[in-house]
Amino acid sequence: MKYTHVLFDADETLFSFNAFAGLKRMLATYGVDFNEADYQHYQVTNKSLWLAYQDNKITASHLQVTRFSEWATKLNVPAQQLNDNFLTAMAEICQPLPGAVELLNRLKPHAKLGIITNGFTQLQARRLEHTGLKDMFDWLVISEQVGIAKPAVAIFDHTFNLMGNPNKEHILMVGDTANSDILGAQNAGIDSCWLQHPGVVLPEGIKPTYHVTELVQLQNILGL
Repeated sequence: MKYTHVLFDADETLFSFNAFAGLKRMLATYGVDFNEADYQHYQVTNKSLWLAYQDNKITASHLQVTRFSEWATKLNVPAQQLNDNFLTAMAEICQPLPGAVELLNRLKPHAKLGIITNGFTQLQARRLEHTGLKDMFDWLVISEQVGIAKPAVAIFDHTFNLMGNPNKEHILMVGDTANSDILGAQNAGIDSCWLQHPGVVLPEGIKPTYHVTELVQLQNILGL
């Protein structure tokens, strides 16, 4: 196999990330019947915060607290507490995406595996424990800990250093978010595989090496 090192994004690449279900579960403990309209309202703030975080304009802690400030006021509960409870709920409901476990099992004998995620420390480690996939990965790189998020080259360079700086020709990045995973790989000079979800369009100027709509297709591309 061409690649000796394969890096993965976490949310919606390896693991399901159903934020609506997580929010509904978390807010039910405060007596709230969280609905689709509430979710759309939450997403207006949340999405703009994530874009700012991806652009390295705000910190992880600012994002986590600010997205819950409105609910914190409504419920008279600290925003940090709501965020912590939300991440707990997300870890509890998390499942690997279809084909993820099989792909990792097929890859493991041939390559060293790692994760680079813009997600948060509190969720990532618990989710790997919950899904039983912790031992699959040699490296878990979390933007919150590094202090810089994908697509910045710095988080990739940090990861390459941890990996012992292998030849970039032998590193593959797999992710579903073109603006962070694929653009980041492009900036860092490594090959990439874009996992396209239904209805998502590739932004102009971002060119993945490979393009799949299901993880099982990557097995075929890599000849596993």
